[in-house]
Amino acid sequence: MKRIFDTQLIGPFAALIIVAMIVALTTDRFLNPGNLSNLFLQVSIVALIAIGASIVIFAAGIDLSSGSMVALLTMVLAQMLKFMGIPLALAVPLILLAGALLGLLLGFITAYGRIPSFITTLAALIAFRGLALTFNNGSPIFSLDPGLEPIFYGKLAGIPLPFFYLVAFYGLAAYMMNFTKLGREIYAVGGNPSAAVLTGINVRKVQAMTFAIAGLMTAVGAVLMSARLNSGSPNYGQTLELQAIAAAVVGGASLAGGRGNILATLMGAMTIVIVQNGLNLNAAPSSVQNIVLGLIILMAVGIDMWRAETTEVLQRVFGKSTKGGEG
Repeated sequence: MKRIFDTQLIGPFAALIIVAMIVALTTDRFLNPGNLSNLFLQVSIVALIAIGASIVIFAAGIDLSSGSMVALLTMVLAQMLKFMGIPLALAVPLILLAGALLGLLLGFITAYGRIPSFITTLAALIAFRGLALTFNNGSPIFSLDPGLEPIFYGKLAGIPLPFFYLVAFYGLAAYMMNFTKLGREIYAVGGNPSAAVLTGINVRKVQAMTFAIAGLMTAVGAVLMSARLNSGSPNYGQTLELQAIAAAVVGGASLAGGRGNILATLMGAMTIVIVQNGLNLNAAPSSVQNIVLGLIILMAVGIDMWRAETTEVLQRVFGKSTKGGEG
């Protein structure tokens, strides 16, 4: 039983199934093919940004800047395509590079400036949103490029392209975290930074790298957001950072660092988006959705804090049941 309860994918998978069943019971529109297709497209952006959020959390950090960075990068991309005449094939790589560099800047300030990541990224959340408002007098920019929308809505062999993005990026992230030196170092830094230093790990460098990865994944999300709406706006990305963090926590990542599974983050993202989809289908106002998101984060963190006690209780209960059955 201990091995079962310690498996990091069972809990998030069970939560995903239960939430999907509840939503399906509350509205018959949930299983509509059109809704499921929209649901998949919606989860792709959150899930991709959640990769970076999770990796930062694995190293005992937190990134609150991703939503505002999305707004800033969509406006920069819109400016490139609409007013500067930069071709799409060049603009997209430049945005990805910009996201990685912004993330690296935040990581450098956090790691080498010894400023807590909560403060660094909270300041960035405000600053990035302000910078986004300096473009086009704070107004959205529409109709960017006819080749942009197919990046999000295009299909390959009848399968939406976001599916391939998820497979590729989650595959790479899972490989990195489980089979590379950097992945092992990230877990080590999050689990015990003092011990990591003694083993020869450059803790500050690893911390900075996690934020660079998070910035890159946020840039991917920004490109998909612009492609989805063929526009850029300083209002895009609101609450995305909370959804990404919630996806990681619901997926079992410990906010104390050192524990988590990147594939479980995908299940967490799907759970969060299904909850929001269910609330939308039941005509719940946005205020209620924000309240529910906050409660989900609170419960997920509570489960993380009480994980040891909960596991012990379940082991005792199932242990007694097994002994009773043997008798």
